[in-house]
Order: sequence, then C-alpha cells, then structure tokens
Amino acid sequence: MAAVAGTAGCLGAPSRRSRGGLDAGSADARIGFVGDVMLGRGVNDRWTDADPAGVWGTTLERLRSLDGLVANLESCVSDGGERWPGKTYYFRADPEFAVPALETADVSVAALANNHVLDFGESGLQETLANLDEAGVAHTGAGPNRDTALEPAVFDAGGLTVAVISLTDRWAAYAAGEHSPGTAYTPLDRSEGATRALVRNTLDRANAADPDLVVASLHWGPNWEAFPSASQQRFARWLVRHGVDVVHGHSAHVLQGVEVYQGRPIIYDAGDFVDDYIHKDGLQNKRSALFELVVTDGRLDELRLVPVEIENRAVSLADADISRWVHETMAERSEPFGTGVERTDDGVVVPLGSC
Repeated sequence: MAAVAGTAGCLGAPSRRSRGGLDAGSADARIGFVGDVMLGRGVNDRWTDADPAGVWGTTLERLRSLDGLVANLESCVSDGGERWPGKTYYFRADPEFAVPALETADVSVAALANNHVLDFGESGLQETLANLDEAGVAHTGAGPNRDTALEPAVFDAGGLTVAVISLTDRWAAYAAGEHSPGTAYTPLDRSEGATRALVRNTLDRANAADPDLVVASLHWGPNWEAFPSASQQRFARWLVRHGVDVVHGHSAHVLQGVEVYQGRPIIYDAGDFVDDYIHKDGLQNKRSALFELVVTDGRLDELRLVPVEIENRAVSLADADISRWVHETMAERSEPFGTGVERTDDGVVVPLGSC
C-alpha cells in the first residue's frame, strides 16, 4: 500500500522499491487538485465560439506549471445522446470546446464518478470516453461496465507514479452494472461491508501499478454543506489507513475544511473550479481554490491553496480580499480537525509534516 504506518508524509515505501518500483526518495513534484469543472450549459455557450483556453482565465499559467492535475469533470463531453429522463439539470459540453480546453490546461486525470456524466445517456458517455482518450486525458470512475468504471487511472508527475480511483455516492441510477454502462457508484460509508470490499479490491488494482501516490477522488455528500458529515470523516480516515495518500472530495459546491491524517491530506470538498451555477447566499460558492500537493525529496511536504474566483463563466486568480476570505474560511473549517492553516503571499499553506 502507498501509506505505511510510522512514515507519515513519506512516499516510496521500501517494500515497493525493492519490487522494482520507482524510488521516490529524491522526487519533487507539484500535483494540482480541483473540484467541479462544469464545462456544459452556460460555460459551453460562452466559450464555444471563442478561445477555449479562456475558460481558465488567469489560472492557466499556474495550471500549466504543475506536474499533474486531477479534476472532477462535471459534464459529459459529447454532441449527441438523449437526455436521461427525470432529471432537472443536464450538463453537456461540445467536444470542439471542451477537448482543447482540457488539453490546454494539461489535465492529467478526469474523475468521472459523478451525477452528470450520463446526463445524455449511454451514447453521451461513450463519446465522452472516446473524446478524453483522443485528447490523451486519462479517466476513471465511469465506463461501459462496472469493472471498467472501477479501473484506476495512472499518470506520471515529476518522477512520481500516481494512481487515481474515482467513486461516488450520488445518483444511484447512474451506477454501472456488470454488463451495463455507468459510474463507480457505492455508498461511501465505512460501515457498509460491500463498500469496504469494493474499495479494497479497487485499491489492490491501483497498487498493481506500483504507485508512489494513491489518490481517491470522491464525489460525495449533499450540495451546499460547509462541513463534512461524521460518516464522511470516518470513511476518509479509513481510506488513509488502507493506503490512500490523498482524499480529493467534491460535490458540495463549496469549500470544506482540510484534515491532515497520518500525514496525508483529506480535502473534504474542493468546491467548484468553473461553472455557471447560481450564487448561493451566504456560502460564497464562486470562491474556491486550486489545491497543490507539494512533494519534496520524496515526502509530502505541504498542501498549497491558490485562491480563485468564478466570474463571467471562467475562473481567475483571486484578488487580495478574496484570498483573505479563503484563508479565514479554510482556517475556520479546518480548525475542528486541528489543522494548521498559514497565510502566504499568494495563498494558503497547510503543512503536512516531515519524515
């Protein structure tokens, strides 16, 4: 497993290196994590006939400077398909806009286990997978059957091998079956025996790639909640104890706190990175962050939060006032976990400890 008791913050366990895996002892990397990237509806309308790179605004240079980027893709990428019956919101992005946008930002992995990837049915999902494959964007969390939906995505980042699994507890109707397409759906609850067995099996598949870093990207919990539930907290800690190095949460549409557990960061919810959603009074859901995991000499060093703001259906680096808000909000929402949150010139830092 990627996490080893007694080596909080350290990567590249000796047992893995002795099997011929990458020696992470001298590796340096910056790996980015963002929440919902919703490229459909109004975002699609805004950028279809413009430069697709514009959707990333002033964050683009920062995104391109990373060694890897993991994002929750909150829409299908398709120009066809039929709407799934009985839903209220449908998100679909034109491939001619979305594909070059994802390529321009150097997205490494699109997490697809969410409640919108099948909004335009099986054909919409098939087109999404094909478009991501053509763009060279790895993906996990949805597929033509349950086995493929659970297949981890693996990528290289600054000399590290990173394996990503993607799971969701949202919209059970989209769950993949043994012979039917859909998402990697399961109740994300430690008390569910079937979930524990499924996750252990999926982590075994991730560890077969001999990774230096294992990421669990989770689309979970209700919308518009500023704090994770007790069940979410228990499940996230259970994941770390079973080898997950980074928990990457999203779905609430608002920033939630960060916990450092056994030297590993748990991002309970990264908020939204780009969308056309309404502004929810009191929650400041148009403010969020790019989360950058910094690996120094093969150890998890710190988690940097680069404050951002969504405006005019694009994302931009935040000004000083919003940066202050992000710092204060994350300090408040992380305090219940005993997490130290420090203000810096260009954002916020969560120290992860050293080996």
